[in-house]
Amino acid sequence: MKPSRLLLIWLAILLAISIVLGALQALDVEVPSSLLSINWGLLLALFALSLLDALRLRRLPSPRVQRQMPGSLALGRWSEVRLEVEHDFDQPLTIQIFDHVPDGLSFENLPLDTELQPGQRSLIGYRLRPLKRGHFTFDTCELNLPSPFGLWSGKRLLHLTDHTRVYPDFARLYGGQLLAVDNWLSQLGVRQRQRRGQGMEFHQLREFREGDSLRQIDWKATARHRTPIAREYEDERDQQIIFMLDCGRQMRSQDGELSHFDHALNACLLLSYVALRQGDAVGLSTFAGDQPRYVAPVKGAGQLNVLLNGIYDLDSTQRPADYPAAVNQLLARQKRRALVVLVTNVQGEDDGELLSAVKQLIQKNQVLVVSLQEKTPDLLRHEPVQTFHEALSYCGTLDYLNARAATHERLSAHGLPVLDSHSEELGTKLVTRYLDWKRSGVLQ
Repeated sequence: MKPSRLLLIWLAILLAISIVLGALQALDVEVPSSLLSINWGLLLALFALSLLDALRLRRLPSPRVQRQMPGSLALGRWSEVRLEVEHDFDQPLTIQIFDHVPDGLSFENLPLDTELQPGQRSLIGYRLRPLKRGHFTFDTCELNLPSPFGLWSGKRLLHLTDHTRVYPDFARLYGGQLLAVDNWLSQLGVRQRQRRGQGMEFHQLREFREGDSLRQIDWKATARHRTPIAREYEDERDQQIIFMLDCGRQMRSQDGELSHFDHALNACLLLSYVALRQGDAVGLSTFAGDQPRYVAPVKGAGQLNVLLNGIYDLDSTQRPADYPAAVNQLLARQKRRALVVLVTNVQGEDDGELLSAVKQLIQKNQVLVVSLQEKTPDLLRHEPVQTFHEALSYCGTLDYLNARAATHERLSAHGLPVLDSHSEELGTKLVTRYLDWKRSGVLQ
């Protein structure tokens, strides 16, 4: 409970009058005793009134609040949260509301000032923008309730528990590609090929054609349509794709609003979307994180939601990447041949461990090493050098880039394909490489 502006104004006025009267008395100016009595009477009356008002405020019931918010939010995208408020008072009530937003979420239009009408529900709202992924809990909503005489303002904490999840917003980054993905795939000539007769996966029913096998006839459909109906199958050319996602310290670089780790997640989701549309199975395995996660490769559009729910709260850590342990863990789980997409930030210090781990992986799998580039070294390399400190920075940057390029060359020399990309271009380059391999028959 704190004094309102009205109470402070009255106190200031009465105190100012007391100071003036006291100063006049100190200057031996005759002051009517009635003025002193009136001043003290007003002070006592204000004290009694404020005490009564405070007691009445404590007895007032709190307005009822319900929070309406989405169960899931997209990283970096604005959403609206609504608060439904009502009270049981006979008179209109003006209150201030502040919803306690968890860390990691930015907001606008808080606190909210609103006038509540008797017998009516008021619906107000504010905007919310997630700054990081994960699970968030809203516990408290704060109300500033005015006293009946307006001399005090009482804070009420209402315990309203709501939960929401923040998912990667890959659709915002690649929305145009997602909307045009069918046209994109057709232009690249990537289509699943159908054959008649001996495929293992049913594709569709159609009219019987010359050259079809009698085993293809669907007799129930033929009886319904009173014309020969055949089953058409498609080749079982589905590929299993496993993303090995580095959650270690090398993925913590920041380019723009998102970290390399977030860019890598978005790129993996984009390729998952395209691969699932192509009939491939997609899975994911993480390493160097707090708790390694594994999502088994499965086909079907529903797998994208499984992936989203499996990685929405992932975050990078300060741990170094242990490539041999990650590969051994994946090989123990993944028995069938697959395309393994290792997403990391390849640096010179990783040369030996990374090469041996990937060589072990490539014995039974097709492997693509994806390495994210930082923008800062490229910018430093093109900066003018005028001081000794700038010369040291320039030489250090060149050493880092040369060591990184040498590691890429060693991987390529051992027949290991490497995709080196800046974070913003990663999704497009990754999908293009996959579709090129799909079209050329590298993925079988």
